[in-house]
Amino acid sequence: MLNRRTLLAQTAGFAIAGLCHGKASAKVLPGIEKASMRGSINATELGVQPGALDDQSKAFTKLLNDASERDAPVFLPQGSYVVSNLRLPARLRLSGVPGATRIVYGGNGHLMMAEQAEHIELSGLVFDGSNRWLADYAQGLLDLRRVGHLVIDNCQVTGSGKNGLA
Repeated sequence: MLNRRTLLAQTAGFAIAGLCHGKASAKVLPGIEKASMRGSINATELGVQPGALDDQSKAFTKLLNDASERDAPVFLPQGSYVVSNLRLPARLRLSGVPGATRIVYGGNGHLMMAEQAEHIELSGLVFDGSNRWLADYAQGLLDLRRVGHLVIDNCQVTGSGKNGLA
């Protein structure tokens, strides 16, 4: 006879079985992250490494300019990237893992600046000012002036010495 105790015991067993199958299925699909970003440039393949202790501004600038010339999106794997004084190119699509990809301001000037860009798209990124002061010319951590088409989706701005977005 089915009673509440038996029903709860059986459904708990199904839940545990489902969790086990979920982990097994995840192992079968190791390339799911790459498949979702097909056609994009993976930053690590061009020398930008998450978690590096040194400032990666030079490599990051080269990456963004190459992507703009190819009109290709850039994917940043999870981790922290210390950069400063980045001038964004005319066309940029930059994405990361929401809440886990951090672009951290290294100091001495500004974090990201764009002027008269055609298209800038930022998604799944955390912009961290590290509570450092920005230069007088910078209006905010993300200083985006006269951008034709701007999309900011699922991003966080934290620790800015001035405005987060200007």
